[in-house]
Amino acid sequence: MSLEGDVCVVTGACGFLGRRLVRLLLEEEKVAEIRLLDRDVQLQVLQSLEDCRGETILSVFEGDIRDVDFLRKALRGATTVFHIASLIDVTESVEYSEMYGVNVKGTQLLLEVCIQENVASFIYTSTVEVMGPNPRGEPIVNGTEDTVYNTTLKFSYSKTKKEAEQRTLQANGETLQNGGRLSTCALRPTYIYGDGCRFLLYHMGDGIRNKNTLFRMSLPEAHVNPVYVGNVAFAHLQAARSLKDPQKRDLVGGRFYFLSDDTPPMSYSDFNYVLMSPLGFSIQDKLLLPLSIFYVLCFLLEAICAILRPLVRIVPPVNRQLLTLLNTTFTFSYQKAKKDLGYAPRYSWEEARKRTTEWLASQLPAEREKILSS
Repeated sequence: MSLEGDVCVVTGACGFLGRRLVRLLLEEEKVAEIRLLDRDVQLQVLQSLEDCRGETILSVFEGDIRDVDFLRKALRGATTVFHIASLIDVTESVEYSEMYGVNVKGTQLLLEVCIQENVASFIYTSTVEVMGPNPRGEPIVNGTEDTVYNTTLKFSYSKTKKEAEQRTLQANGETLQNGGRLSTCALRPTYIYGDGCRFLLYHMGDGIRNKNTLFRMSLPEAHVNPVYVGNVAFAHLQAARSLKDPQKRDLVGGRFYFLSDDTPPMSYSDFNYVLMSPLGFSIQDKLLLPLSIFYVLCFLLEAICAILRPLVRIVPPVNRQLLTLLNTTFTFSYQKAKKDLGYAPRYSWEEARKRTTEWLASQLPAEREKILSS
């Protein structure tokens, strides 16, 4: 089912995933208009899309998704919303009220405006972190949408994404102002990597500071299966096509789907090494301290920060839940998305790795100069 003639709104359009989705829509669909919704739409993003824009109108909507009047203007006359924008935080550095306001209330307002403005399809970008891992570090291997897991969420990020996902799926089938029905679904990608990933730059920067040696923060046996950003963008497009298809809408609407690809399972730390070893980086053989000692130190640091919180807000760089996230096997299958959405990875592991490493290589001189001169 084609999106030809549709008006698509992409929230977080200037972000890592948003940019890739906008370009994919321009390259593969003859949509009438794409509305780039973000707090700050950079001119270079628009310029980078000129080569594939064709006759599609690119409209800029700068504002806050908590502003209902702004949302009404952005969604008026739209047919599909890709809701990618969110606050991401695994160190608890963002106040919970801010996280909840953007991730939950912002999503709820978008859904309400979709109903008021007769937007037919809503695709929500969720995360595997709404599943866990739980504080006990219980693993999941090749998990599916039917996997039963004792989910206990600790991160504000995970909690707010979970609630926003639930609200999205509950809104499926809501009656629009024109009498139609809203169709919604949620996509749960694993850790998204690729050219433009700021987390990879962060790890590369740490490696530069550590004399070209990457820090090991995860045990080699703690496997995860990251997913390439180009494949995640394609899955979003397939979800929109499915929600528009009368024969698939009822099957896909109200459901969530895990997204991965053929990237081989490995630990977070070893994944960084695979991407950066061609650039001359090595990696520590083992954790700086036994994992149990790390947990004790994190507990003490968290306790001190809690005591000082009435006077000053200090955020520890590592917390116990982050240690659990980095050291728990947590892998997922994309077979349900393949069956229902027609999703299959567009980029092989070899191509995804090559593209990502080449991008990191292009960023290395500037990163090295910035760090060594500071």
